[in-house]
Amino acid sequence: MSVDPPSSGRPTGPPSGPLSGPSQPPPGGGPPSEPPSGGGGDPEPRRPWWGSVPRVAIIATAVVAAVILAVVLSRPDNGGTGASDGGTSTASGEVFLQPAADTGPDAFTESTAEEKSSASPVAPSGATESAPQNAVRGVKGDAPGLYGGTRNVASCDVEKQIKYFGEAPDKQRAFASVARIESSEVPAYLRSLTPVQLRMDTRVTNHGYKDGAPTSYQAVLQARTAVLVDDRGVPRVRCACGNPLSPPVAQQSAPRTTGEEWPGYKPSNVVMVTPAPKPVDAFVMCEPDGEWFERRPGDTGKKDHKTQKPEKPSPSASVTTPTAPPDTTSSQPPTGEPPTSDTDTTGPTTDEPPSSDTQQPPPEGDTGTGTGSDTGTGTGSDTGGGTTEQAPSS
Repeated sequence: MSVDPPSSGRPTGPPSGPLSGPSQPPPGGGPPSEPPSGGGGDPEPRRPWWGSVPRVAIIATAVVAAVILAVVLSRPDNGGTGASDGGTSTASGEVFLQPAADTGPDAFTESTAEEKSSASPVAPSGATESAPQNAVRGVKGDAPGLYGGTRNVASCDVEKQIKYFGEAPDKQRAFASVARIESSEVPAYLRSLTPVQLRMDTRVTNHGYKDGAPTSYQAVLQARTAVLVDDRGVPRVRCACGNPLSPPVAQQSAPRTTGEEWPGYKPSNVVMVTPAPKPVDAFVMCEPDGEWFERRPGDTGKKDHKTQKPEKPSPSASVTTPTAPPDTTSSQPPTGEPPTSDTDTTGPTTDEPPSSDTQQPPPEGDTGTGTGSDTGTGTGSDTGGGTTEQAPSS
């Protein structure tokens, strides 16, 4: 049986080819909702960029990364620019004022400061010449009257300090990294130091303890602060917090102090201690009542004995530029070597006559220790601290 097509001659469905006449675009000017049915028609229209999932993902990732980077770089405690997270404060020019009795943040230990009475502060003499804004007045570590205290009384309990570190091995290791000694050498190192009190506001690099690692920032310690000094007279430990100390580092501009100033504070009277050219035989110290005594290096006051008032009870100072700041990517902190600059940093001032046995630096290799040996444990003038350069924190 056959089926005949309709006789009307009109098509019953759409034609197989394209319609004649011009094609009309859809309303709105957008792409056609369906592709052309022909095999050789116009190319497929391009999709907008937001219609591509991979492109959107890439752009979103880039935006998020840029936001995170901007937030990190704009933080005031970003490493290398601030001290609040342990970054070095040399780049930002910040110097933190630290009162004598203030423990401060990020302390290594509890306070071991013992002495309640204090010798009266004294202003340095000499150094009247003009100096760069970032210079500091330097006083040699063996200068009579630089330090004070009470005869037969230690300003810091060294054995208590050793006990604190023995109970906190992580802190002891961090302390040792700053002092450049082995962790097991910390007790002997502390016993080799001498407890004294500052008689001048003193600039140092202070090393706090945060998140399991030592930090680093510039600080001015108030006169009357109890410290432990090495056999060249350089402050190495702050007793109020157990923090290791090292000589200050240079800043590119005039320091910007942070913290409340204490009565009598004057930036022009701030000093830094430069290492004595040879191990100190005895520190000539002033008592609160104005009497004078001598204390031998490494002694806690048991062998103190009275002495005559020095001819110049106010230590002489010379204009000194601290050592250059270390590379912030390096673990090596500033050393205790006498800084060099265009100004007089190691020679005598006009208040002190030159002397051949005090103007030459120690021979290479003679680092000095609390016991006077040539090898020692890193308590001499070339000891600094090995830390990540980071801020406050004590």
